[in-house]
Formats: sequence, C-alpha cells, structure tokens
Amino acid sequence: MLRTQNTAPRPAADDISPVRRAAGQDTAGVVSALGTTFEGLSQAEAEARRQRFGPNALREHRARPLRVLWRQVRNPILILLCATALVSAFVGESVDALTIGVILAISVGLGFVNEFRAERSAVALHERLRHTAIVLRDRARTRIDVTQIVPGDVIVLSVGAVVPADLRLLEVTGLECDEGIVTGESIAAVKSTEPVDGVPAVGDLTCCALMGTVVQAGSGVGVAVAIGTETEFGRIAVGLDAQEPVTEFQRGLGQFSTFLLVIAVLLTSSIFVGALLLGRPVIDSLLFSLAIAVGITPQLLPAVVSASLAAGSRRLALRRVIVKRIVCIEDLGDLDLLVTDKTGTLTTGTIIFERAVPIGEATDDRLVLLGLLATEVDLQSPSAVGLPPLDAALWSAAAHVPAPVSGYHRRDARPFDHERRMIETLVSDPDGMPLVVVKGAAESVIPMCVPVSDTDRSRLTSLYQTGARVVAVASRPAPGATSLADDEQGLKLDGFLVFSDGVKADAAASLARLAALEVKVKVATGDSAAVAVHVCTEIGMDVQGTLTGDEIDAFNDGDLADAAVRTTIFARVSPEQKARVIRALRQKGRAVGFLGDGVNDALALHRADVGISVDSAVDVAKDAADMILLDKDLGVLADGVSEGRRIFANTIKYVLMGTSSNFGNMFSASIASMILPFLPMLPGQILLNNLLYDSSQLAIPTDNVDAAQLRAPSHWDIAAIRRFMLLFGPISSVFDFATFALMLFAFRAAPSEFRSGWFIESIATQTLIVFAVRTHRVPFTRSRPSLALAVCVLAVVAVGAWLPYSPLTRLLGFTPLPALFFLALVAMVIAYLVLVEAAKILYYRRLERTQAKTKRHRAYPHRIARRAARFSVRAP
Repeated sequence: MLRTQNTAPRPAADDISPVRRAAGQDTAGVVSALGTTFEGLSQAEAEARRQRFGPNALREHRARPLRVLWRQVRNPILILLCATALVSAFVGESVDALTIGVILAISVGLGFVNEFRAERSAVALHERLRHTAIVLRDRARTRIDVTQIVPGDVIVLSVGAVVPADLRLLEVTGLECDEGIVTGESIAAVKSTEPVDGVPAVGDLTCCALMGTVVQAGSGVGVAVAIGTETEFGRIAVGLDAQEPVTEFQRGLGQFSTFLLVIAVLLTSSIFVGALLLGRPVIDSLLFSLAIAVGITPQLLPAVVSASLAAGSRRLALRRVIVKRIVCIEDLGDLDLLVTDKTGTLTTGTIIFERAVPIGEATDDRLVLLGLLATEVDLQSPSAVGLPPLDAALWSAAAHVPAPVSGYHRRDARPFDHERRMIETLVSDPDGMPLVVVKGAAESVIPMCVPVSDTDRSRLTSLYQTGARVVAVASRPAPGATSLADDEQGLKLDGFLVFSDGVKADAAASLARLAALEVKVKVATGDSAAVAVHVCTEIGMDVQGTLTGDEIDAFNDGDLADAAVRTTIFARVSPEQKARVIRALRQKGRAVGFLGDGVNDALALHRADVGISVDSAVDVAKDAADMILLDKDLGVLADGVSEGRRIFANTIKYVLMGTSSNFGNMFSASIASMILPFLPMLPGQILLNNLLYDSSQLAIPTDNVDAAQLRAPSHWDIAAIRRFMLLFGPISSVFDFATFALMLFAFRAAPSEFRSGWFIESIATQTLIVFAVRTHRVPFTRSRPSLALAVCVLAVVAVGAWLPYSPLTRLLGFTPLPALFFLALVAMVIAYLVLVEAAKILYYRRLERTQAKTKRHRAYPHRIARRAARFSVRAP
C-alpha cells in the first residue's frame, strides 16, 4: 500500500517540488532553511523531526484479508454459479441452492485461510530485510535504516548506494548518478554543487541527487530536502503503483490454468447445449454445467502453491535465507548453473591486510601511507564506515599511520570505478608539495608507470599464484598541479599491498552438494585469473578454462555463448562483461543464477533467472536480487535449490491429479449426462465431491519428495502435462464407465443409488491416485507419503463412503448402498491403481527420452516497484 506522507501540503499555485526549489539556492541557504548544519542533526533533533514528518516511506506492507478474499471469489465461474444458485432458490429449489452455497463458502474459506497465512509469512520475511544509509548524526558517521531519514539529515553517498531521499548536494567528488529510473536517461548524470538557474526540470537537477537513483561513480554529501512521497521518485511510485513482475513459475502456472479453463469452457458449453437439446430444465442444466466447470478448474491450486511457498520460505528463513518474493523459490528449483563471485562464497570474505611489498626506494610505511591517501575518506578526520573492504582492512591494520595522513590535504580525486579499476588522487604533502597517487588493479596501474622491470613483474606473478589479493600503488610529484591530468602517465611504481582472504573450510563440501543437485558452478571475479585459478584449484574445482574481460570483448555474442559454456573462470570482468556472460549462458538454454554483492554485480543480477545477493551487499545489488543470504554460504544456497525443487514437485502432484482422475471423472459425468435419462450426479454432489477432493490435497505441501526428484532441475512442461492428461484421464474414465455399468446392470440402481455409488467410487479414485502420482517409484514400498497426506486422503475416502449413511443423506440426495457394492469397489480401485502404475512406468520412460532444455525469457521491467520496496514500513 502506498503511503501519504505526513508533511505540510505544497503550495497549489506552482506545485514545485522541494528539491527543485532547493536546486536554485546555494548550499548555505538550503542548510539554513532546513534548520540543520553541515555536520548534520543531533540524534534528539532527528527523533523530533521523525515524529513530526513520519517515516521516509512510500509503501506499507501488511497482509490484507479483503484483498486475499477477493482473489478467492473473483473466479467468473464461481460468480456465475452463485448467481444461478440464487435464481434456483427463487424458483423453489432452496435446498439445492443452500447446499451449493455452503459448499462454495467452505471451499473459498479453505483457499482464503491458506493464502492469508502465506501473505503473513511474506510480511514477516520483509521485516527481516534492512536497507541502510550513512548519515551524520551528532557530528559522526552513523548507519541507520533508510525509513528513519528526516528532512535536514546530512547523508554520505558512495558508489553503489541507492540515494535514500531527495538531496541538495553539499560536496561532490566525481559524483555521477544513474537517474534512468526517474528521468529515463540511460547516461549517468554528472553532479556538482553549483545552483541551477530558474525552475529546472527533473532532468536538469545537476546539484541534486534524487531518491531511488544509483551512485554510479564518485562520492558526495547531501542534505535531505524531501522524503517519502514528497520526493520526485515518490510521486512516480504513487502514480504508477506497478505490479510485481511475473516469474517463470507464475507464467507456467498461468498457462496451465488457462489450458484447463479452455477445456472447462468447451466441455461445459457442450453439456449445457446438449441438455437443452434433450429438453432438460434450463436451471438444472446450467447448475450441472457450472458444477462440472468448477470440478475441472484447479480451484485450490493457488492455496496449495501459497501454502507450499510459505512453508518453504519459513524453512529457508531458519537457514538465514530471505526470499524477497516467495514465488522465486520455485524458480530457484529450476537452477542448473550458478555464476558466483569469489569473495565470501569460496573464500571467507574477511579481508586482512597482510603486508606491503615495496619496490625501489619505497619503504613499507611509505607504501602504506600512499595507499591510505588513495582512499575516499576525509584525511583530517578519517573513518572506515562505508569504505570498500580492501580500504577498510588497510585502515584497520594501519592504526599507527593516521598522524602523518592528517598532514596531507586532498586537492582533487578521481574515484574508483569498475571500468578503470583504480582510484586517482592529488594531495599536497605537509610541505605543500602536490603529489599524485594512484592505487588499483596492477593490470590497470602498471601501464601508467615508467617501465617496470621483469623482476618486479615476476614478483607480482608470484604473489598472484599464492592466491593473495594484490593492489598496486604508484605516485609521482606534480609541482604546481591543482587538478589531475586526464591521462596520468610517468608514474613510479612504489609497490604492492597484499591482502589475504582465506578459502572457506566448507567451500568444497558446498560445491559437492551443488554438483549432486546438477548445478554447475562458474566464477566471475574482478581479481586476476591467476588468483581465481589458485583459489578454485585449492577447493577442488575442475577448472576447464579461463576468460578475461579483454578476451570476452573480442567475442561476438554467438562465439561468446559457445566459449562461456566451456569456461569455468571469468577474470578481470567489468559489470557489462558479467552481464554479457549471463546472457550468453542463458542463450544456451541454461537456468542461470548469479550471486553477487557489489555495484559491479547489479547488471548481472538483473540478467540472471535468479538474482542472489547478501545482507552486507551494496544497495543496488540487494535491489536487483530476488533473494538475500544473511550468510554468504553456498551450502545455504544448495538448501534453497532443494527447497525450490521440493515445492515444485509437490505443486506438480496437485496438477497431475487435476489432469488425471479429476479431469477423467468430470469428463465421464459429461458423457453420462448425455446418454442417461437422469443427471449422473446432482450439481451439489459434484461440488461436494470437489470440496472433499481438494480438502485431501491441502496436505500435499507437507509431503515427502523422492531424492531423485531433487537431483534434477524442475520447470513447467505444459506439453508433458497434456500428455499425462490424455493418458491417465481416459484410464479414470474407463473405471467410471465400469462403475456406471455395475450400478445400472448389476444392481439395477435407481438414480439416487446410482449417484451414491458413483460419488463414492469417484472420491476413492480421485484421491487415492495421489499415492501413485506423487512418486516415480513404487508407492509405499520404495516411496512413502507424509503422515499428514496419508491421513487426509484416507479420511476423505472414509467421509465419502460414510455420507450415504449419514444424517445428511436425504439433504444431499444420497441412498445407502449394499455391502456387495463395497466389495466390487475395492476390486475396481485395486485394478485402477495397478493400471495407473503400469501407465506411469511407460509415461516416465517416454518423458526421459523427450524432455529437453527450454530457453528462459526473464524480463523484469517493473524497476520502480522493486526500488520502491526498500522505502516501506509495516502498517500499524
């Protein structure tokens, strides 16, 4: 639900947004008007403002019972059936109308309870996700939840951050923001602090950073001038209120439902027209036709799916996996290829500064000092909060160095970006002499230096071969310089800073688990190929090939798709190159998951079938991901893949039942209605049959799943489901017709006895078949159902057999049957299940021969809805 921000209304005369007004003022004027300071607010003042302005939120998230109920009753067939039942009540058929109404109410209630519980689970999971920003409170950098930001807060921006409010910029250092989500522009906007003349358009706010946009390069500091729905992004989100994008699983579910709906419409139309041609009453014919339609359509399929997903999300949450959209669990089960970064998945993710390796006249302390100067901190009051891991590790290990650093002053800087893979800075030393310092990937820094000896290059190669993370540092005096040159050259290589990130003890075991699930793992890293090969070899990965970013650029899309399949490691890759690799792998029909946590991973996360990030990731990576790992652990991801396949397997059980015995029984009823002088089952009896059948299947989410079904990726195959229906539906109909013959010729049954006999046989065959279709193996002896499923199914069969003898028998139109009928019933059910087992063997043998990989087409255009989700609070 979208919020209405609790702030004073904007002037109706011009309706100019706060950020557009602030763009025309200088920084001092904006800070003064907001009643804040350049050092930010005090904690007490911030709390007072939060009480006044409310949370920085666009949406409220809570389970909404009325919305869930509407989803249950909006089925057009149900609505038409209810209307027809009301008409029948007015013409004197009040008992039938009441029976139908009660059965429909119970059926809708079952679906409502299960879906509402699932929504509450989703809300509970949302509460565990945190989106934070760095602000200045009490003159110190503090990380707070984005919903706690208030007007007047001074906010620190860094690469990868999603801007948490509309800001008037106070300081910028090479700041560029991707504003496409607000303006539609594909090129990043360069930012400054200079005011803009006049009343600028949204795309001309060069001195402002807008909520929801992404810091693509550089850094900055800004003051919040608007929050929540008062922001430019908030206005768009409120006006759009976009729906969540559709996943592959939801698309398959929709195709299946449409498939059955078409069959239901064709079948019921034929029945209704045929009944009218036979001269039967219009109301009775319409009720019977609609009851058949309800029997065919998978009415409780959403409830079964929701219950499965909710149970799966709770199990994953216990393993510290938060699924942002629980339906994505199903897509996770389809995964057969994972592309992951190296740090934190194969390694511990704890970066430690090991040592300095000086070159030439440089010393260890001098090399560390230069490395600290080339970080994005205030040199006079440095803080490691919000720094990249390597820089944070360097500052943590160099506690004795800050005194000399404070004597330097920064004149200019070119922040780190993932294309150039380095940071450049111009500082003046304590004597006022300018000095250029460059720090970054050795492959990027060395070409800027005077010739480097073969000995020093060999030393770099040796460091890489140990698996260490290596950063090169170079410098040169720059007399008289006031800014960095566009193309710095002539630097002197001062040495290498060496960092360690040890291999995870359980990495090999986690990879083995993924391999057992037929999920192949590839590595995409910004590190050198030598480092990546060393790490992968150490944990036992079979490295089949390596591609660097430059080699990827040399391929066209077709050749890259072929090469990517044969490659294990993609090294020194840029964000665009990672995204190309993901797209190439998906072109080969693979269901690709991508695990990443950096700003350079966002494009690849969007391209993947399933985007996976971690709780410590940068904002833009968490926004792009479908699920968040609270612990960066491939073993937990293997649990997620298994859970996705378990849920899909249990969902398919319900689907296969609906397309076998359930469809067969409704088809039999349709044929019987044309050839018998009476209706084979009354409309209320059909609905009761459907209710009992569906009730037995609500335990499917608890069912056990064979290990063999977890070992292979799982996805929708409508053609296979259609073949299943065409094979098993007629088998069910054969035994229905056998029951018809038994009742008509052996027992000479009257209409009420006929209906009672077929009702019991129908319930027995419809529900007991679950024991066969739930497994590819022999049921009970080699694959056992869960206790809950077994009890539910047997209980429903017992209730169905009891109803003709119950006090409700007259109301429902049943008649007690002789004991001999039940002997015949047992014989027919046994024969039916044996024939189903034989057909099942043939079906799955053929399926294994014909099943092929299908291409996935993931398209997530609804970026505004996804970005807006981070600015949400739980409704009171």
